[in-house]
Amino acid sequence: MKNVLSIQSHVVFGHAGNSAAVFPMRRLGVNAWPLNTVQFSNHTQYGHWTGSAIDPGQLVELVDGIGAIGVLPRCDAVLSGYLGAPDQAQAVIDIVRAVKSVNRNAWYFCDPVMGTATGCRVEPGIQEFLVSRMPEVADAMAPNHSELQRLVGRKLETVDEALAACRELMKRGPKIVLVKHLLDRNSPADRFNMLVVSEHEAWVGQRPLYPFARQPVGVGDVTSAVFVARMMLGDSLRAAFEHTLAAVNAVVKATWDAGRYELELVAAQDQIARPREWFDAWAPDAA
Repeated sequence: MKNVLSIQSHVVFGHAGNSAAVFPMRRLGVNAWPLNTVQFSNHTQYGHWTGSAIDPGQLVELVDGIGAIGVLPRCDAVLSGYLGAPDQAQAVIDIVRAVKSVNRNAWYFCDPVMGTATGCRVEPGIQEFLVSRMPEVADAMAPNHSELQRLVGRKLETVDEALAACRELMKRGPKIVLVKHLLDRNSPADRFNMLVVSEHEAWVGQRPLYPFARQPVGVGDVTSAVFVARMMLGDSLRAAFEHTLAAVNAVVKATWDAGRYELELVAAQDQIARPREWFDAWAPDAA
């Protein structure tokens, strides 16, 4: 069985960070080892939360503890997401190096959570570190549209522009770039777009965009988790991408149907593993 060390936030109530990512990976048959970067009462888009970031030294110490009992070589991938402080970013790099020193085949999948002015809050300095350092370290990255723009330093408006940006980013290190939410001025307003790019492939996919009054948080965390799990299970790039699109749609649709704000992960668990509705991906013209 594959094992993924998941370094992300934890919320006591709701689904964000590891509280959104661990369950889908386990439901798909992949062991998830959660290492929490923060412990919050709830995610930050409620506007009020309590809790604090974990000391970066403790993150490294906890992984050292895994190594001390001899199981770190069984770690097949590291997935990082929300970071609570800039020093945690360096700790993640140190952890990735420690894992790769005992398992040279392990992958590092970076979800570069940078936050927004009106939504997800991240501490100053984290975005700068993610932009300047993480592409050289990561084997794969999963930015959303805004994060991809910040990684390449320019505005992107079409699939072709995003594809070119992914290729540019890959020259700095990542072998795969998954754009979890792609804005395309040519796409219908009621569709949610995703893009995945590797050296020899590129695939675009769409699912319905549900008209929530406020979009649920944690969708990107579920997206990264499902994609990493499917890749660990041996799927092709296209198959992992299509399963991710379908599984995330099932979760979001269940949330919409229930009239909820927090993701209905448990209600949609069977469809995370075996989605009933599938969305075929296609190769963009510029691939």
